[in-house]
Amino acid sequence: MLNFGVRSIVNTSRARALQATRSYATKKASPMTLKNHKYTVHATAAGQGRNGEVKSFEETPFSLRLATPKAMGGKGDAQNPEQLFAMGYASCFLGALQMMAGKMGKKDAARNAVIHTTVHLGQAEGLGGFGLAVDIKVEGVEDEELIKAGHEACPYSRALTHGAVVNVSKA
Repeated sequence: MLNFGVRSIVNTSRARALQATRSYATKKASPMTLKNHKYTVHATAAGQGRNGEVKSFEETPFSLRLATPKAMGGKGDAQNPEQLFAMGYASCFLGALQMMAGKMGKKDAARNAVIHTTVHLGQAEGLGGFGLAVDIKVEGVEDEELIKAGHEACPYSRALTHGAVVNVSKA
């Protein structure tokens, strides 16, 4: 447990970091629904959850062994769901940013863009269990209007900002 002085420094640092980070989030709305399906991917997880295996059987079959991260008491000797989410989000955001740059006539502004995502897994306040938080840093783009447009167009950002319809059923 952190002593009071150290906690104050940590909390002050967090507050400053939050103030220095621009929020491109839009007003929360009802969950986003889809008019149609342009692409569908199927994945399967089996084994022991975070110590199991994930597979996708699409055009290019893909599988990974999973391992609980060391920070959560695991061996950390394979990938974990948060790594996969961070990589997917980074590539999706980059694609959305580049698409919007083209639509806005600013293609050159996103030419050298690099997206850095950090996914945090931790206790969800007021809900129990775990939750996610995401930090996105856009390198190589100075145009804030373009960054905001990329965030608003990115399917990952939309799902986290607006919510997505999730259907769960027995197979």
